[in-house]
Amino acid sequence: EQKNSTMRDWLDLSDQYYLASLDKSQGGAGIPVVWGTDAVHGHNNVIGATLFPHNIGLGAAKDTDLMKRIGEITAREVSVTGIDWVFAPTVAVVKDNRWGRTYEGYSSKMPIIKAYAGEIVKGLQGEPGELRTNQQRVIATAKHFIGDGATYRGIDQGDTKMSLDELLKQHGAGYYESIDAGVQTVMASFNSWNGLKLHGHKFLLTDVLKGQMGFDGFVVSDWNGHGQVEGCTNKSCYQAINAGIDMVMAPQDWKALLKDTISKVKSGDIPMSRIDDAVTRILRVKLRAGLFEKGLPSSREVAGNTALI
Repeated sequence: EQKNSTMRDWLDLSDQYYLASLDKSQGGAGIPVVWGTDAVHGHNNVIGATLFPHNIGLGAAKDTDLMKRIGEITAREVSVTGIDWVFAPTVAVVKDNRWGRTYEGYSSKMPIIKAYAGEIVKGLQGEPGELRTNQQRVIATAKHFIGDGATYRGIDQGDTKMSLDELLKQHGAGYYESIDAGVQTVMASFNSWNGLKLHGHKFLLTDVLKGQMGFDGFVVSDWNGHGQVEGCTNKSCYQAINAGIDMVMAPQDWKALLKDTISKVKSGDIPMSRIDDAVTRILRVKLRAGLFEKGLPSSREVAGNTALI
């Protein structure tokens, strides 16, 4: 609603979220919040920040070193505003130009995605271990898992129809490379795979991503993506959590969703082991990102430094 917010406005809001998360007066645990932003081609929501070409243009450059430098610059400018997490890179392999979001993908060619993904993650997060100590690095997100660029007839949020071998061979390389580079979060996709929504797909989210691919960070949903799962609404979706969603992006109905989720745990519809796993993954990422040590966003190394924006 406040499109003209200044860098200082963003930093002030980061402080407010951080302080609220540490407040235990109403029963909170006092664990630092992690706030994410769609910095998908630079810190594109902030006035005055560096804007880079859309991904389709960057893919045409065929320059992996440039991708890493763009990641570094984006991380630095995001850090100026006190935010710790970005929803990038998009590693979709675009297979149908009728898809209205083709510009979000780097290429229709898997080798380009494969070459770019790890470099962008390293630019954003740094080398392994650097995320915790370097205050100019941010948590990266590989998205949207999986097959968003290959839906039938290019229909947005549609159905990707292919075998598992084809899916991983044609669309998995960006995730394998991101995971090897240490990516800490993966965002689930709005699309379906052979008729079943990804947000409710336990086989892909848990067995394949977390098991076969070895991802040990956390899976975040897309904007109200859980509400598209069969039998769910934006206010109620234990199915998505059981499928492997660790953090739910519920912008309007989070209070109702939280209340419903707690009731589903008490009723046994969501096993406590699933909650323990999700919480462990989220805490693991926060520890790796140094959120328990970095302190108030405005007190950090480059916070508020307008010369870097």
